[in-house]
Amino acid sequence: MTLSLMIHSLAAVVWVGGMFFAYVILRPTLQEWEALERLRLWKEVFRRFFPWVWMSVLALLASGYFMIFFGLGGFSGVGLHVHIMHLTGWIMIALFGVLFHVPWIAFLRAVDREDVATAGAKLATIRMIVLTNLVLGLVTVAVASSGRYW
Repeated sequence: MTLSLMIHSLAAVVWVGGMFFAYVILRPTLQEWEALERLRLWKEVFRRFFPWVWMSVLALLASGYFMIFFGLGGFSGVGLHVHIMHLTGWIMIALFGVLFHVPWIAFLRAVDREDVATAGAKLATIRMIVLTNLVLGLVTVAVASSGRYW
């Protein structure tokens, strides 16, 4: 259980922390950059970050279900906070899946063509999904860390 909890916590920190950095720190910093250079940088940032998100998703699912079924007695044995975490986690995973397979692929192609307008529109979609997932992630962390005391 201890190892699973550590893996679960670290995977959440990587994913949510990465989104926080990208949205709150990097995005405003790049506003002054020329559009094509900004888009190229985002391409490289996401190209490096998204494999970590996929690893985090796998680690979260494996460690979470391990704890639920092998340490906590299944879903009937867990508190409301775990059910909320489970729901918000799956919403986040679904949103990331959509982000990765739809606007991200279109964004890559547009940046490679130097189509600034299309790439900018796809980046705006990515930004909204990241913001939604960031809020859900922060709520999930708050619920996870406080829920056992409700």
